[in-house]
Amino acid sequence: MIYGDAEEHIVSELKRKKKKKKQLGTTRPACSWVYFSREFIKEYSASHPESSGLKAATKAASDAWKSMTIEEKAKYTRRAREVWDDYLRTAPLHTPKPRKQTKLVTRCSPGRLFNVLQRLTPEQKDAVKSMGFGSLLSLRCRTLRRSLCLWLLERFNTAQRSLEICGKCIPLYHRDVEHVMGLTASGKDVVNSGPDDLIADLRHHYNATNHGISVRLLEDRLAAPEAGEDFKRSFVLYALGTVLSPTARLDVSPSFLHFLTNMDVLHQYNWGKFLLDRLVREISRFHQGRQQAVGGCLLFLQLFYYDSISIEGAGSLSSAVIPCLSSWGEEEISEREKRERELGGYGLGEVLCKERCIAVEASEQGSQIESPLVGKRRTGIQNVAIFEQVEYINISYSD
Repeated sequence: MIYGDAEEHIVSELKRKKKKKKQLGTTRPACSWVYFSREFIKEYSASHPESSGLKAATKAASDAWKSMTIEEKAKYTRRAREVWDDYLRTAPLHTPKPRKQTKLVTRCSPGRLFNVLQRLTPEQKDAVKSMGFGSLLSLRCRTLRRSLCLWLLERFNTAQRSLEICGKCIPLYHRDVEHVMGLTASGKDVVNSGPDDLIADLRHHYNATNHGISVRLLEDRLAAPEAGEDFKRSFVLYALGTVLSPTARLDVSPSFLHFLTNMDVLHQYNWGKFLLDRLVREISRFHQGRQQAVGGCLLFLQLFYYDSISIEGAGSLSSAVIPCLSSWGEEEISEREKRERELGGYGLGEVLCKERCIAVEASEQGSQIESPLVGKRRTGIQNVAIFEQVEYINISYSD
């Protein structure tokens, strides 16, 4: 009798929590495939009354989705992204247990990518450039400054996509990713969702498990001298999993395989938007207390801070090249960190984004004067306006 009462109490408690969660509206948004399948199955069931059950309709939806082009899927991709962005803005924050985060846990490891880059053959480097990732070949930073990254994460506003530092609110745009990392910020949206059977062969090829694709396996693949399609796919997976868009897990997300089925169109994608969207999502999860490790391209945040905040004054800056990651090696970063400590810590410098916007405006008008923060891109991508003109909001906050 006591056992029955306890079991009934547990079931009642689970139902209560489930009902409360539903009332709070915290259900995770669906992906683009789900929006399409719902619409397709409804129409399919109406036009095929003889079809019995949901299995046949789902199979027909899967076949239709596979045959669609990226442009045809764009409507559902946009809808899914809009719902996801709204979810991040409105979802109630989880109240994590009080804890003082003194160390940063992240899978972002520029040192691993740097070591792989040093072993690439000339043919492999040409293959990397052909995909639009040539800027990574100029990577010089091997370690993250975790104390700086944690300091920036604590001041990152995911709703406004901005950094609240140095008394100002500095918004981040896709062009910022292009300026810092050298990856294009225009083109088609990167879609990393769809039916699993579409990438079944690739999952098998990379021994993908529920946890993901092994980073060590990718390192072994990249050690081979060939520079064909398999190398290209392995390199993009490795770059995303170690630096550009790592998750909180040790392995590389197999969802990336969805946009790696056709390697001839990689250079047409908007990687700046993809990287920033993923970074904001991972930081939002970290803020909500849903994970202790932080995913996303933290190297971008670190280099953006170095490039946007002057601790010497704007007049003392030397000429720099774009992308910025080619200007920051271990020696330059160590010297910068030393000066930050001498001044008393992070956030005591001067925001240079206004000066950069002025410099870009001048370059668009045909000025031949070389800006301290605008130079030639070394990746073969045409020079473009790097930053939108923005107004920075003065803020005050107590530490």
